[in-house]
Amino acid sequence: MHKWLVGLLLAVLGLLQYQLWLGNGGWRDLQQVEQRVAVQEADNGPLRERNARLAAEVTDLKTGLDAIEERARSDMGMVRTDEQFFWVPGVAIENELIGIHAGMVSQPGALPNNSRQGSVE
Repeated sequence: MHKWLVGLLLAVLGLLQYQLWLGNGGWRDLQQVEQRVAVQEADNGPLRERNARLAAEVTDLKTGLDAIEERARSDMGMVRTDEQFFWVPGVAIENELIGIHAGMVSQPGALPNNSRQGSVE
């Protein structure tokens, strides 16, 4: 009688071990899920950086006029009334240089003498 009970317990133990290591939701599936998570985390890194840059740009656009002026200069070709714009055919300016030169035109917090507070021309 005890031999049958021991044999039955060993069979149940073997079945449970099979389920743990090779069955559905077992060790092998866990390894596959961990690999997929690692790949997804690697894909999410650049996206997180992009989202942080966009969030910083949104905050800057909401709070400061300098970012709005820079965006208007680079995207829409804004030129203030006290400036002159010279276009040279065949010469391209990189976006980084536009941002650097736009920052040199007006210092943060300083308003031109002929501009109204809060308006962007």
